Amino acid sequence: MSVDRIVHIVAGTFILGSLALAHFHSPNWLWFTAFVGANLLQSGLTNWCLMTSILRKLGVPEGSAVGCSR
Repeated sequence: MSVDRIVHIVAGTFILGSLALAHFHSPNWLWFTAFVGANLLQSGLTNWCLMTSILRKLGVPEGSAVGCSR
């Protein structure tokens, strides 16, 4: 699995998880959803993502999220 794919999976999981927590536990979890969205926006504008940097240092292979060979 590539860096890009992992970042997308983690971001989607965080968003869906925080929405579920906001629905079942407390609406304050929507702040976490906003935080993830702001980080995605920042990453799109600056082309830099902390999680991507960490995954690269851990040795996760580079590659496109679409059309990766397995």
